[in-house]
Amino acid sequence: MQRLPLIMVHSLSNIPSLPLPEPYNIRSFKKDEENWAAILTRAGEFDSIEAGLQRFRQEFAPYPDDVRQRMFFIEDENGQAIGTASAWYGQLNGEDMGRIHWVGIVPEHQGKKLAKPLLAFLLQQLGSMHGKAYLKTQTTNLKAINAYLNLGFVPYIKDEREETIWEQVYKELDIMRN
Repeated sequence: MQRLPLIMVHSLSNIPSLPLPEPYNIRSFKKDEENWAAILTRAGEFDSIEAGLQRFRQEFAPYPDDVRQRMFFIEDENGQAIGTASAWYGQLNGEDMGRIHWVGIVPEHQGKKLAKPLLAFLLQQLGSMHGKAYLKTQTTNLKAINAYLNLGFVPYIKDEREETIWEQVYKELDIMRN
């Protein structure tokens, strides 16, 4: 499938409570610029840690209070940060809302049932600050899209082209549309 951008929205109601499996835990940001860049580089979002740090400086460094309240990390049993995601904010079609932003887990911890609990945690955080939330993904992230759908996200469709793209995604996921 061609890599095309997608947007999904969540009403921030009926958010499941999904605990992380032992021995993992979630904590907030504490001078984790290097950890953030390293995790997302290892997860394939950046070509280098330096590129990740540059993006962090552009996108997050100007908002230190927000970063401390809205950026989270999964730690393993040794206290090592192995995943990250942000309960950020943004605008979608002129409407202020929460945003699930920069989700990543290092490869050796992927497949350990960490993503859904992390996302549910972020949705709970966003629910205390916003009426709705959105995220951006791509058609090539079918496993993630399926997880988002199972957590209550729905496609954000603006036009016929996007409707056609979502029909293909549902076909690839072998999901019947409601």
